[in-house]
Amino acid sequence: MERTLTRYIRALRSAGAGVSTTEAMDAARTVEVVGWEDRGVLKTALGTVLAKSVEEKAIHEQLFELYFSREAAANAAAEGQPGEGGEPDARQPGGGEPEAGDSEGGEGGEGGDPVEALSALARGENPGQLAMALERAGAAAGVDEIRFATQSGYFVRKMMEQMGVEALEARLMEALSRRNAEGDAEAEALMGTRSALQKQARAFVEARFEIYGRSAQDAFMNEILAERSFGALGRSDTERMRALVERMAKRLAVRHARRRKVKDRGRLDVRRTLRANAGHDGVPFDIIWKIKRKDRPKIVAVCDVSGSVAQYVRFLLLFLHALKEKVTDLETFAFSAHLADVSRPLETLPFETAMRAIVDEVGSGGTDYGAAFLELDRDFGEVIDRRTTVLVLGDGRSNYSDPRLDVFKQIADQAKRLVWLCPEPATNWGSGDSCLLEYRPFCTLLTHCSTVTDLERALDEILMAYD
Repeated sequence: MERTLTRYIRALRSAGAGVSTTEAMDAARTVEVVGWEDRGVLKTALGTVLAKSVEEKAIHEQLFELYFSREAAANAAAEGQPGEGGEPDARQPGGGEPEAGDSEGGEGGEGGDPVEALSALARGENPGQLAMALERAGAAAGVDEIRFATQSGYFVRKMMEQMGVEALEARLMEALSRRNAEGDAEAEALMGTRSALQKQARAFVEARFEIYGRSAQDAFMNEILAERSFGALGRSDTERMRALVERMAKRLAVRHARRRKVKDRGRLDVRRTLRANAGHDGVPFDIIWKIKRKDRPKIVAVCDVSGSVAQYVRFLLLFLHALKEKVTDLETFAFSAHLADVSRPLETLPFETAMRAIVDEVGSGGTDYGAAFLELDRDFGEVIDRRTTVLVLGDGRSNYSDPRLDVFKQIADQAKRLVWLCPEPATNWGSGDSCLLEYRPFCTLLTHCSTVTDLERALDEILMAYD
């Protein structure tokens, strides 16, 4: 039973839940109190001690049902074979875990025919025996180490070998070599046996992948996607990227909330504490801390949505709007040939619908950065004040038009900070019709940004100014 809980905690950690050693010990003590009989009580109790956040509770909800499946428990109960300590271990998933290398090839009994034993397993005459055979073969093959769906075929074959399929295949080849009706009939029966066992082994491996591998594979794919240029993303990457952006935005918001709490901790206001405790003979029952007033984050995003940059803007706006709990004061402008306030469609329409509307409205025509900055200052200058970070996303390519450096300098002077994110590498800045090097002296930060990791790093730096 201890091994059952240990493996479940391992599955939680593989899925991204940060279960500490102390929490694992608490879970063991909890199980001693509530027992294993009532699945609902066990699920609630383990969720209380092992899941600390909404995300971890969702992981627990999903994995608990996969791991402690009723079908696996029923199969183990039908087998009724003793687990550790000599007690029938019917409540563990799949029954007691055997030692690695304990093959099922001799399931038919000492001196029995292993091929006949496999045929009996394939016919499903004893479901509990089949479940135990799969458990033993899976443990010996190391199926719990599966991390990618593409490994399924490898582990299925390893399980089949552990169950003694090589003897069956040798018998199959011998039957085929006879080249007569009797041999063909035997070969057909053996192929059916192998196919049935392979199907059962594949189902076992797929179930283990869902418990131990799915989250690891997703984490690996997310790592790759986080370093892939927005311009190289395909249509199939969009949904995964949306989920990744939302997760990163939530992580960023939590990180900065924690930083502020840490900074405020331990700054004692001695004068106010003494005054508040005057009626307690100076004993400080009520502690009063100094709180330094901080600006709330305020961002004005100015985005080039011309064809060369639109894909990058999509994910910046997705990230910013996923940060709405942290950045409650957000104004968004988009431009190409002219500038428009696009905050309302982003707040009221589904994101993809809003992006299409924005691109249709302002995404056509030759890009003119100088005209866009002039419109921002002239028509919306009141949204920029001393606590505003002006965030520009664009490549700075303005078709050789007037960059209006005078207006850009005025915007920079009026704001708290001015951050420019450019999807082009620094080696291209200033080449051709790029005005970036002319704008750079007025920027608090000018950085290359082409991946979601770059985007997270830049927004982290912006929010640090408000911590």
